[in-house]
Amino acid sequence: MTQAVTFDDVWRMFQEMVREDRERRAELDRKFHETDRQMKETDRRMQETDRQMKETDRLVKEVSRQVGNLGSRWGEFIEGIVAPACETLFAKRGIPVHRVSPRVKATSMDGSRRMEIDLMVVNTDSVVLVEVKSRLTAEDVRDHLKRVREFKEFYEGADGAKVMGAVAGILIDNDVDKFAMNEGLFVIVQSGDSVKLANDDTFVPRIW
Repeated sequence: MTQAVTFDDVWRMFQEMVREDRERRAELDRKFHETDRQMKETDRRMQETDRQMKETDRLVKEVSRQVGNLGSRWGEFIEGIVAPACETLFAKRGIPVHRVSPRVKATSMDGSRRMEIDLMVVNTDSVVLVEVKSRLTAEDVRDHLKRVREFKEFYEGADGAKVMGAVAGILIDNDVDKFAMNEGLFVIVQSGDSVKLANDDTFVPRIW
């Protein structure tokens, strides 16, 4: 036998429906606020990322500016300190200097290779090729030895010249100066506001 539905039953059902509706609305409201919070957080992070990108861009520009200034100062170091000192330094070692040419570029006679020389010190019968580095490494010395060995392949008429090599560095890795000297190279080091030869008076340069 079917039980009759009373007013109280209907009222309880209505109240349950109202309660469930309120819970759904509360959940929807909670999710809405959570979504809004996440969107604001995402927006904050995007703004922070944008700020960091602008800061990175500023730092890159600043580093580029400093590198540019360093390049300019490096040229000044070569031309203003090392180049003028070469005349006196090598004259004291019995190598009179007629000309010091900075940043010399040359192509091999067969046109297949290029060579760049920081400083080329010349007199009537001798040429000293000088490589200048902010930090002189063993690899720099090996590269320059190759450059000195191949020099006569780049300059026609240099067959009879005495070719010598020199390396200069503001900073020099451990024992690299000894390595260069053992290979017969002059070593130019910073000394106060000027430069000097690190080779002692008994040093005999290698002739190529």
